[in-house]
Amino acid sequence: MSQATQETVREDGRIQSVSGPVVTAVDLDARMNDVVYVGDEGLMGEVIEIEGDTTTIQVYEETSGVSPGEPVENTGEPLTVDLGPGLLDSIYDGVQRPLDVLEEKMNSAFLDRGVDAPGIEMEKQWEFVAEVSEGDEVAPGDVVGTVEETVTIDHKVLVPPTFEGGEVSSVESGSFTVQETVVELDNGEEITMHQEWPVRQPRPSAEKKTPRTPLVSGQRILDGLFPIAKGGTAAIPGPFGSGKTVTQHQLAKYADADIIIYVGCGERGNEMTEVIEDFPELEDPTTGNPLMARTSLIANTSNMPVAARESCIYTGITIAEYYRDMGYDVALMADSTSRWAEAMREISSRLEEMPGEEGYPAYLAARLSQFYERAGYFENINGTEGSVSAIGAVSPPGGDFSEPVTQNTLRIVKTFWALDADLAERRHFPAINWGESYSLYKNQLDPWFIENVADDWPEERQWGVDVLDEESELQEIVQLVGKDALPEDQQLTLDVARYLREAYLQQNAFHPVDTYCSPEKTYLLLTAIHHYHDEAFKALEAGVPVEEITAIDAAPRINRVGVQENYEEYIADLKDDIAEELRELY
Repeated sequence: MSQATQETVREDGRIQSVSGPVVTAVDLDARMNDVVYVGDEGLMGEVIEIEGDTTTIQVYEETSGVSPGEPVENTGEPLTVDLGPGLLDSIYDGVQRPLDVLEEKMNSAFLDRGVDAPGIEMEKQWEFVAEVSEGDEVAPGDVVGTVEETVTIDHKVLVPPTFEGGEVSSVESGSFTVQETVVELDNGEEITMHQEWPVRQPRPSAEKKTPRTPLVSGQRILDGLFPIAKGGTAAIPGPFGSGKTVTQHQLAKYADADIIIYVGCGERGNEMTEVIEDFPELEDPTTGNPLMARTSLIANTSNMPVAARESCIYTGITIAEYYRDMGYDVALMADSTSRWAEAMREISSRLEEMPGEEGYPAYLAARLSQFYERAGYFENINGTEGSVSAIGAVSPPGGDFSEPVTQNTLRIVKTFWALDADLAERRHFPAINWGESYSLYKNQLDPWFIENVADDWPEERQWGVDVLDEESELQEIVQLVGKDALPEDQQLTLDVARYLREAYLQQNAFHPVDTYCSPEKTYLLLTAIHHYHDEAFKALEAGVPVEEITAIDAAPRINRVGVQENYEEYIADLKDDIAEELRELY
């Protein structure tokens, strides 16, 4: 959050009433979405309604003890984020206050009210390397230089989108703070490494394109059956304990995005603590550097003020768009959008607005759309291409997918990973229900998988889906009459489907090898199960009893493919052994 100086603070108003995070003020000269400082302690808030002389403010901090008559100061500026080197390897609250800086200021792990700090270090020296020369023409969005922000990411210094651009009159490489001018233009515009941007306003782009490259996650069920594109949108709804947070952690750790923005929106403090403790110790599987070197965390836990929860999603997506403008692929994890919607519901009820379904505001669908529409694969205004992939967890009460947040999210996103409490109870993880989940990106991503993994990727995937569908139908019969009453070919189908469920769909997030599965390994594992299916049915047609076919020693080894480092050799030997053992039976 940008700092409001005494010069920018406008006329005072005074508090008329206080209702939780909602404060009304009178005699305040303000516009919608202006940032204001409320009360004697200067609590940060935002104007959300103006009616006559009465201004309604949502306050981003606890308002207990604030009383009518105290002053309200208006900055005259909307809620903005500080953009520049230093965003990565940082942990912020919902309005981009760096938590480590606040801790140093107060010498305590507990945040005092009214404490503020800029989102990036204003006095730190960064080594700027110019990429333009005097006389060069630059336009909005163009790269004028780079800074080594972390060991993994080069931060590209851009001409702000709000500038006119022109001819470079002065440029110099060297050590500068983010507030010092590094490039001057002939029209008098001065470019620094620091930008500010309103969080509710999308950053401009030249064109939004159809995404055709998958965001490879390393999770077999996601990459193999329900892929998401770079620049795509996905929802992970599920009840308590079904694995939403662990799934998002896996995506944050292993997705092949350049930048990860993880927004903990109203989740329990212990879950964010796990992220904060784990991520600095994790190694980026692609570079070998610390994972935090390409990650920015926004922690707004359930015990933090509810209004800040509403803004943290916008803070995260604005930072993501900033790195997208540099040409990076960004993955944004929002955990969870249900808590965000609950914050909107609380604010709406205190404003006495007409409630919609289950008390949520009537504009719930519009706000969700505004958030997910900012994701996509873009051609930037400087000619580069970048993407923002938005993956939102949804926490429906009691796992009821018919509730408003889940249903409105489903209308917007193109990938749906439905978590199932029954699967979680059976210790089947990730507990994604393959019957309810879907991806609308499959057709546009298949050419990439055909070119980069295998020619028959779509056919193998469809075979696996067909077997799982057939198993689902047969299970209804089995529950009535038992497995032994089925014909032998259907009993064999159930056995093949069991290997699909246990070896392919299940994955151990805590095993050092199985935690990440490349698309090549995902494909070969599926071909191993398909090979067992083909050889087993040949044996069945030759008259071998199904009990003997399913009793071969090689088949159970399919379940151990996931934990094999030398999986190619292991799968090749496994296929040979399966064929040899089955052919010996006839």
